[in-house]
Amino acid sequence: MSLNPIVVRDLSVSFRSGSVLAGIDLTVSPGERIALVGENGAGKSTLLRAVAGRLPGSAQRTGTLETPDDLVWLPQEPPFRDAASIEDVLATTLRPLREAVATVETLADRLDDPQVAETYASALDFAVAHDAWDADRRAMLAAERLGLSGLDRERPISTLSGGQRTRLALATAITRRPDALLLDEPTNHLDDEAVSVLGEFLRELPGVVLMASHDRVFLDEVATGLFDLDPTAFGTDGAGGRLFGGGWSAYEEARQAARERWEQTYAEQQDELKRLRTATKIGNDAIAHNRGPTDNDKFIYKFKGSNVERTVARRKKDATRRLEEAEEAQVRKPPPPLRLNASLSAAGASGRMVVVRDLVVEERVSLPVLDVTAGEHLLITGPNGSGKSTLLGVISGRVKPTSGEVQVSARHVEELTQDPQFGDLRRKVADVYRESVGEMLADQVPLRDLGLVHPRDLNRPVGALSVGQRRRLDLAVAIATGPDLLLLDEPTNHISLTLAGELEEAIGVTPGTIVVASHDRWLRRRWSGPEYRLVP
Repeated sequence: MSLNPIVVRDLSVSFRSGSVLAGIDLTVSPGERIALVGENGAGKSTLLRAVAGRLPGSAQRTGTLETPDDLVWLPQEPPFRDAASIEDVLATTLRPLREAVATVETLADRLDDPQVAETYASALDFAVAHDAWDADRRAMLAAERLGLSGLDRERPISTLSGGQRTRLALATAITRRPDALLLDEPTNHLDDEAVSVLGEFLRELPGVVLMASHDRVFLDEVATGLFDLDPTAFGTDGAGGRLFGGGWSAYEEARQAARERWEQTYAEQQDELKRLRTATKIGNDAIAHNRGPTDNDKFIYKFKGSNVERTVARRKKDATRRLEEAEEAQVRKPPPPLRLNASLSAAGASGRMVVVRDLVVEERVSLPVLDVTAGEHLLITGPNGSGKSTLLGVISGRVKPTSGEVQVSARHVEELTQDPQFGDLRRKVADVYRESVGEMLADQVPLRDLGLVHPRDLNRPVGALSVGQRRRLDLAVAIATGPDLLLLDEPTNHISLTLAGELEEAIGVTPGTIVVASHDRWLRRRWSGPEYRLVP
């Protein structure tokens, strides 16, 4: 059974709020694992939804798409019914595999009938391609390796955490082994072991993988190439194309070099255009000074003057032609990059900012002792279920402990949660910011000056933003108030890879107290401050 590629030709997608994708050409062949990269709002999730055939009804799409029939799409929020059970989800995944095996076994003795033989061959191809005879064992093994084996199979999906839902979705993909797999931020909520299981599965999958991910280590380890939805004028490959062959580390260096080349080329072209525009305005004085004849020979003077005029006309015409060519060939002006431009937290009083003793939140976290001193940058790590988010919630006052002592002496605490809530999503971004921080502070610290929200998005409704753009807005609200204690829960989730790097740098230099809970291996490997590891 041959595997087919994903082929995207001249794809454009727009919504009422504007165009998201324009003129996208992409081919992903079997065995390739291509990752979509670009700034928040560049259209990564939209492209995945378009390939999956799951764009909302309000979307306008042009272009052509060719995809394998056996395609599985895992969005950022797994599409399970809340009322369904874990057993229901796994049974739905296994059903086509079990049916293929049953068809093969039922029809094996009736192959003399040509119609039966054709049905048998089709079912056999599907069963072999998806290793259907091993599907039940594979489902059990995937659940075990992803930390789901201890869960009651009758447990409703609505009672699962975000991490448990993500791992269940991955278990279904591992069991199914589709010809094409679309993944949107697949490592969100996953601990190291679960990410390792996912990476191993993707590297062994013979079909097509197209994904969007903020996980830089994962991209280095798994991606065979990166497709840039927000390229420089010279493209991702330096020759106008968007596809880069390699992982994140090599791409980051190449993209920076491409940006520098773009800026230099633009500056040189503007200098040349200025020179050519001046040349089109050249006068007779530039060829020969308009002095009167010194020998009273009026005829000779008039003759020379005519030559000068012809020379000026010729040079103007030549300069005009070259100006038109230069204007047509010039690269667009490099837009100023969106860069984080603010301190994350303010310096507070000296001494201990957080004191935790014998903390217990029933069935969520248990912690004997934790002290955080003023100005300290503390990293909280631990596997899924160890209580990292719960601990931050207790410190912020959002979660009430079952027992124990928690003292927070910070004057002002802000918490960046994993799932920002903005209420009415029809409100404009600028209005949400102003209402969140107050009129006076919004004037003192304008949203556009923080380098987190693009100016073009200020008047868009919050509901039109991508998940990453909403996370940027939530971060802007948190840091604008100048907290002396900032709590960041998985701060690199959803945001662009560029901002993730800038955020890590900002954490390193901020004078205030910061507590970060993260599974991000890139961030953890570069962390230079203290670390506290929670255990389930």
